[in-house]
Amino acid sequence: MTETWAPTRALSRSVLLTGLLMLLGVILGRVDLVLLAAPFAIGAAWHLSRRPRAMPEVAITADESHLVEGGEVAAGLTVSNTDLIPYDLVVVRTRTSRWLRLEHADRPFALTVPSDGWAAIDLPGEALRWGRQDVGPAAARAAACGGLLACRPVVTPARGVRVYPTTEPFRATEAMPAAAGLVGAHRSRRLGEGGELAGVRQFAPGDRLRRIDWRVSLRTRDLHVASTLSDRDAEVLLLLDVLGEVGLSGGVRGGSSVLDTTVRAAAAVAEHYLHRGDRVSLLEYGATARRLRAASGRRQYLTVLEWLLDVHADPVDERYEPALGAHHISTSALVVVLTPLLDPRAADMLAQLTQAGRYVVAVDTLPPDEAPPVRNQWTPLATRLWRIERENVLGRLREHGVPVVAWAGAGSLDQVLRDVARMAAAPRGR
Repeated sequence: MTETWAPTRALSRSVLLTGLLMLLGVILGRVDLVLLAAPFAIGAAWHLSRRPRAMPEVAITADESHLVEGGEVAAGLTVSNTDLIPYDLVVVRTRTSRWLRLEHADRPFALTVPSDGWAAIDLPGEALRWGRQDVGPAAARAAACGGLLACRPVVTPARGVRVYPTTEPFRATEAMPAAAGLVGAHRSRRLGEGGELAGVRQFAPGDRLRRIDWRVSLRTRDLHVASTLSDRDAEVLLLLDVLGEVGLSGGVRGGSSVLDTTVRAAAAVAEHYLHRGDRVSLLEYGATARRLRAASGRRQYLTVLEWLLDVHADPVDERYEPALGAHHISTSALVVVLTPLLDPRAADMLAQLTQAGRYVVAVDTLPPDEAPPVRNQWTPLATRLWRIERENVLGRLREHGVPVVAWAGAGSLDQVLRDVARMAAAPRGR
């Protein structure tokens, strides 16, 4: 008997019964008791002569494709037997993340595995929430030799499944406050090659002949060319406030917590601007201050989705200030701050960025009926006073020039982007 296989209670009962009958037969001189014990001894000896040496192997399979919240998950378990002796029974059980609703994943499976063969268990289901969800770990225990031997539990580590957030409908038709790249889809205030007419001026060395305005030239008897505004790309910085989590997440079909709204809104805004050719970067306002460098294209969009999977509440002690200053942010970037505005440090950060000349838009991610987390339940009067105080904070931010808007999907930022672009185009005094 190998160390990996141990006797079961069935073997103990068989040995005890055989020994008892043999002992009574010898003491009482009864041959029938000896003959009655013979089948138990012969059966146990025959089964133990064909005992396996290899333990079962358990593998977890999971869908590696682009899985989004609400999508179907194709998971499963595979139990393999590399020995020449078949397993009489294999009991397999697995644990899964509560955000993966797999069929019958909460109960054990019993199956037989032939020699040098395998058996598979399908676990179809649905992904309920974004993040890195786990299928497993899974444990299996096999019985052989007619149930006389059982192996120790074989545990397989969990298999990760990446569930990307759903991209909520979003569009922003307003121009960017500052377009600083070389090429792109946004109209800038600089002259150059583009489709937006800036005016007509006299011909100068270096102007292209196709830019000549012949109507004005014939009328003035001097060559004139049409000047245009260059089309440039812009940088969008998504600043995620992760100082705390409020609300209970109900998955894709339930209620949304602050982090749910933050992650889904960030994915929607990033997809919109990356599709238009802009550069998008991400930054966390928390203890670790994770950052994703600005880039454009589909590869950046997939990187953004991968980066958002690791977003979690990252609080900072009240005595310390998260390491974020205006010098960390480009002067031409549009800063979209996704914050529930529960921590006073978030409001101070918004005011400081605005005073430093950054183009800031605050998106309120607090659910309408939520209150800050406290140990004891708040009375209705206390909750009402807290909401009044929060409205005062929002009013002070607007007085400092910080536009604040609640996230509402498509067109959420159109009005505030219009205001920010108007302020950016206004002349500034020295």
